[in-house]
Amino acid sequence: QVQLQESGPGLVKPSQTLSLTCTVSGCSITTNYYGWNWIRQPPGKGLEWMGVIDYDGSTYYSPSLKSRTSISRDTSKNQFSLQLSSVTPEDTAVYYCAREVARTNTYDYWGQGTQVTVSS
Repeated sequence: QVQLQESGPGLVKPSQTLSLTCTVSGCSITTNYYGWNWIRQPPGKGLEWMGVIDYDGSTYYSPSLKSRTSISRDTSKNQFSLQLSSVTPEDTAVYYCAREVARTNTYDYWGQGTQVTVSS
């Protein structure tokens, strides 16, 4: 059974960097041909795809967030991480990590989500 679990601070101050980690069990993040995604949902809005790190370490980002987003991985811990810099209250959202099947936009496993609030 594949499981994903987000972790990180629930409160971040404006202008700081938001950092979250997704710990994966039941599947290696280097397994062909999965992509490991970050997706968020601001209050009252729909899901917003942020970016992905593929099984081979390649990364792709949403054009609207690319300048502030970095996704990395630690294969020894089977984890991947999100960093979002220069946050504002508009970055307040529930953040999810999710596994994607071979660039199909099909997300078959999700974490439970973690609330991040940007506030001073």
